Amino acid sequence: MTNKQHIIDRFISYVKIDTQSDPKSTDTPSTKKQWDLANKLVQELKEIGLQEVTIDEHAYVMATLPANVPHEVPVIGFVSHFDTTPDFTGTNVNPQIIENYDGKDIVLNKEKDIILSPDYFEDLEQYKGQTLITTDGTTLLGADDKAGITEIMTAMEYLVDNPEIPHGKIRICFTPDEEIGRGAHKFNVEKFGAEWAYTMDGSQIGELEYENFNAAQAVVKVSGKSVHPGYAKDKMVNSMYIAQDFINSLPRMETPEHTEGRQGFFHLSSINGDVEETILEYIIRDHDKTHFEARKQMMQDLVSDICSQYERDCISIEIKDQYFNMREKVEPVMHIVDLAQKAMEEVDVTPIIKPIRGGTDGAQLSFMGLPCPNIFAGGHNFHGKYEYVPVESMQKATEVIVKLAELTARKYE
Repeated sequence: MTNKQHIIDRFISYVKIDTQSDPKSTDTPSTKKQWDLANKLVQELKEIGLQEVTIDEHAYVMATLPANVPHEVPVIGFVSHFDTTPDFTGTNVNPQIIENYDGKDIVLNKEKDIILSPDYFEDLEQYKGQTLITTDGTTLLGADDKAGITEIMTAMEYLVDNPEIPHGKIRICFTPDEEIGRGAHKFNVEKFGAEWAYTMDGSQIGELEYENFNAAQAVVKVSGKSVHPGYAKDKMVNSMYIAQDFINSLPRMETPEHTEGRQGFFHLSSINGDVEETILEYIIRDHDKTHFEARKQMMQDLVSDICSQYERDCISIEIKDQYFNMREKVEPVMHIVDLAQKAMEEVDVTPIIKPIRGGTDGAQLSFMGLPCPNIFAGGHNFHGKYEYVPVESMQKATEVIVKLAELTARKYE
């Protein structure tokens, strides 16, 4: 259906633009360079024939594909983000195209001996014979989520060029700063005006997700008392030892490296300390809301227990909720998931329905009144030098978008 080379060219034009976000910035977008791609997308949307193309002061790009059917159809939307993670450099991305992949090791960078191998990344085996786009081993690729943008843009262009395919009004939005958890913070749901939407931000072909973690951040502060070590007996209180007691009192096997599926965890992401003060930063994750609340309570109870062992308040905790499981908001409108599943099946994609072990803009948007499941964009090994995307997966994601538009229009005839 979609021209393979056209998708390749479009995707590469996006990933060559550095759009790395910055969690330390308080601006939106968090980096000025995100405007480079945002402005390019505005121009491209106009060129392919979309209407009501806008970009606001925070670089949120929105556009409309008007309905081409006479009957009433709910307005649906598609959303992707154009920033890339601050975890790994996105400067001077130099994609490599591997045609007719032979199933063997791919040399990403000969000089630095960086190999993308199916012996380690087993998912590669399912793409034998396909066209892969990889990094050159020195940067990330940016398929998260420039693959999603490519697919939405290509699908809208296809619908404009093929008016015989029925569809209702479709709204699209490209957002900044998703990778630092702020992609939905300044998203104007009322302006967007859709009844529901889909983020094109999943990984391997077939993924369809409407569950994600409940998430919170915890900061534990431990206070000690610094005394000359030669005269410290019964006087010194070493905050690092108290922090160690806290760490060791949490369930050791309930950490990211020991959990999968719907299993939650405590993740110690940062330690910074000396005798006088130690600060621990945690993230708390669980799909089950009851278990999530129990995890937060466990940490608070542990702080109280440790405090009771000392004559003074030596430890405190501050817990802030970050986002919640969108299943709560999607289950009452499960027909939107059913439509996505049917769209995949009709374009010969086997749906893989599973919970997200992470967060998504769709979660925040769902709690803002825009139910928003997540659909695959096709990439693998996000946020690093081993990232790659099969072109055929991007083609199929594009077909899913087109089919979703058609099925929604036909459902409401």
